Amino acid sequence: MKVTVGGSLKLAFRPWVEGLEHIPADGPAILASNHLSFSDSFFLPAVLDRKVTFIAKAEYFNTPGVKGRLTAAFFKGVGQLPVDRSGARGAGEAAIKSGIEVLERGELFGIYPEGTRSPDGRLYRGKPGGLARVALATGAPVVPVAMIDTEKIQPPGQVMPKLMRPGIRIGKPLDFSRYQGMEHDRFVLRAVTDEVMYEIMKLSGQEYVDMYATAMKRQLAEAAKAEKAAKNDKAAKAGTDRAGT
Repeated sequence: MKVTVGGSLKLAFRPWVEGLEHIPADGPAILASNHLSFSDSFFLPAVLDRKVTFIAKAEYFNTPGVKGRLTAAFFKGVGQLPVDRSGARGAGEAAIKSGIEVLERGELFGIYPEGTRSPDGRLYRGKPGGLARVALATGAPVVPVAMIDTEKIQPPGQVMPKLMRPGIRIGKPLDFSRYQGMEHDRFVLRAVTDEVMYEIMKLSGQEYVDMYATAMKRQLAEAAKAEKAAKNDKAAKAGTDRAGT
């Protein structure tokens, strides 16, 4: 996959990279990144010499049929681990367990602290459960990463990707050994997560929003639903008026 997918991405899009020297040459580390696009999980591993393992929803791995098998093979090839997301708490625990196992093997574990893609290109509040708990349970350094302009390559509704140069900016590793053994203290988890998000914000230059991206997505969906209902009501009223005349 480094040669095929990674090579093709680098050749076609020519991503620029800053801070590669901050990626440890060996040993475990957590790559904590903002999340702008589906392609983030491909561009970041493509520019690194080491393998990066991310987590992905289990549906990518257990869909039946030929297409499902091909999809599963692709995601396994690019270093994705399946996590069953049926039940929020179960999904979180599975993600934490997967991350710890990857780091115990001395590998790189990639995670998106926002928990989902940004709905509007801004940086949202990090969820304290996964990143902080994995970091404190393993003692692995956290390397902040900023993906730049990846959301512009294939915006929602656009079939063909736009050939442009995305960027990847990598910061200095953060050491949280001072909190070792405190992975169940919610105030410590919040402090660790906020420190990482602050570093990502400095690297990305994004506007920070102090709310979860999932909450913003719900607000946007509700607003779109309300707008659609208002248009339908207006159209229905216009039809009634025409019928009356």
